[in-house]
Amino acid sequence: MFTSETTFFLAFAAFVLVVMALDLGVFSRQKSHIVHFKEAATWSAIWVGLSIAFYFFLKNFGYLVHGITDFARLQEVHDRYAGHVGLIPGDFAASLQRFQDNMALEYITGYLVEYSLSADNIFVFILIFNSFGVRERYYKKILVWGILGAIVLRFVFIFLGSALIQRFDWILYLFGAFLVYTGISLFFQKDEDEKIEPSNHPVVRIASKYLNVYKRNVTDNFFVRRKTDQKLFVTPLFIIVIVVAFTDLVFAVDSIPAIFSITKDPYIVFFSNVFAIMGLRSMFFFLSNIISQFRFLKTGLAVLLTYIGAKMLAEHWLEEWGFKPVYSLYIIISILAVSILASYLIPEKKVA
Repeated sequence: MFTSETTFFLAFAAFVLVVMALDLGVFSRQKSHIVHFKEAATWSAIWVGLSIAFYFFLKNFGYLVHGITDFARLQEVHDRYAGHVGLIPGDFAASLQRFQDNMALEYITGYLVEYSLSADNIFVFILIFNSFGVRERYYKKILVWGILGAIVLRFVFIFLGSALIQRFDWILYLFGAFLVYTGISLFFQKDEDEKIEPSNHPVVRIASKYLNVYKRNVTDNFFVRRKTDQKLFVTPLFIIVIVVAFTDLVFAVDSIPAIFSITKDPYIVFFSNVFAIMGLRSMFFFLSNIISQFRFLKTGLAVLLTYIGAKMLAEHWLEEWGFKPVYSLYIIISILAVSILASYLIPEKKVA
């Protein structure tokens, strides 16, 4: 018998899959095509709108996620994931609203963190497509299926991480130290042109060893059966999908621990991850041409990671000093706003 959490999770997954299918054009039998600005802007707006709508859903119906029907269940979930939220003894309605307000705040903060940290994915995806010689009309299909695979991998990563945190809370300090190190390293990292050698990529080498890889693409299929002996092969497009999913998981090593600094609820971490990376996937098609103009974005992300890591290390003292979760949201928005604004106000010096 399913628990309330499992039921809600399955319903959420089904909803996301339906929207993804609509986005991909499955029901209209739409062929692979080049995504133009209007389509990209429309789907970006849809995903951002759904993300914001989910914030209000959690604020008013967050109890459905954990099946909270009475004060005892609320206390149990509170003690497990949100011990910093003050409940009101004897007042279930008011206590539940406090808990739901906190859920919504943690979700939207985690969403913003994941969305901003995933911006670097755009550069890497462009690099992957250029290195593998992918035609532009295949971009959308590869990103949709690649990120779907990434969502599955993130699900495992998130709930495994949550189980470890519940058992060994000192892991949060390791996450914090890792994020501080990553942030500082990113700050001093030089912008250099990177290249990917497709034949030397670890995913390509492993896939070539264990899978039958066709030498060329066949229309826009991921699989093809050879006519002579009916042997099944995977096409290069399928390999690129795996590369995209693997690359996203590598980036998640930074972003998921960052969101665990905001909430210990794995469901909130997962929901914020899904909406952020799906929204970013849609934004890829028009941000890919202008994101290079945000020259201080990487600096902003370095400061963001360092702040989140420091916050995790100082969590105990911050709680004693009355540091509220909403303060993190304000700080994160300020860091991103300053980095974007600086990119416009401080033009890059042109080399004569």
